[in-house]
Amino acid sequence: MTPEPHPSGGYTDSHCHLFDTRGVDPAEVIAAARAAGVDTMINVGCDAATTAEAIAIAALHDGVHATAGLHPHEAVHGVGSIVDYVDDPLVVAIGECGLDYFYERSPRGVQRLAFAEQIEIANELGMPLVVHSRDAWDDTLDVLVGAGVPERTVFHCFTGGPDEARRCLDVGAFLSFSGIVTFTTADDLRAAARLCPDDRLLAETDSPYLAPVPHRGRTNQPAYVTDVVAKLAEVRGTTLELVRDLTARNARLAFPRLRT
Repeated sequence: MTPEPHPSGGYTDSHCHLFDTRGVDPAEVIAAARAAGVDTMINVGCDAATTAEAIAIAALHDGVHATAGLHPHEAVHGVGSIVDYVDDPLVVAIGECGLDYFYERSPRGVQRLAFAEQIEIANELGMPLVVHSRDAWDDTLDVLVGAGVPERTVFHCFTGGPDEARRCLDVGAFLSFSGIVTFTTADDLRAAARLCPDDRLLAETDSPYLAPVPHRGRTNQPAYVTDVVAKLAEVRGTTLELVRDLTARNARLAFPRLRT
């Protein structure tokens, strides 16, 4: 499959946190991304405060978009804390939301409730859903299917292997790959990246976390999505340009409110 090229021929970072740039002015981080050819960034909210910041940053910068979400770590604050933001015109998705049984900073039952409520919001508004799942594949899919999978659902920072990839693809989801795909130990993840259909593939940084090789040990930033795309191209046996255009086009399918 050869994608229709994105009009600018630029990269898209489908998941980053520009409100957390570890002391660097977000404008500098955005400028560095643009210099690297990244023209579209989705700045993902994790609670009320970071959602508000994501919207404020998106308002200042063309090509930067916001989401409204309550991360599983913050589930104890209740979904009511973010509902005032979901209708903002700069918000392109609900989330990130989901389940994290690795840290369990909110009780599992509270996480599941907050996840289900955000799925309900996404379905009511006809908006995409951004899903976080760590050490919780069975419960994540059970809650998602039970609440009704939104038409456009993205498993961000996908960390599973082929079996988990197939389960997510079977419910119609997009798989978004981060810098983890470049890590030496991530063979199962690369196997998942190989089997992902062309029309379900996304690339992200999850900055400031998970800087890809060759930037390990540094603060991650959207400019480094170019390295994620390069690794995906290598893994899939194709060209960087094709994966760049493919992931940019897919981001516009997954998030229809993106401004071109």
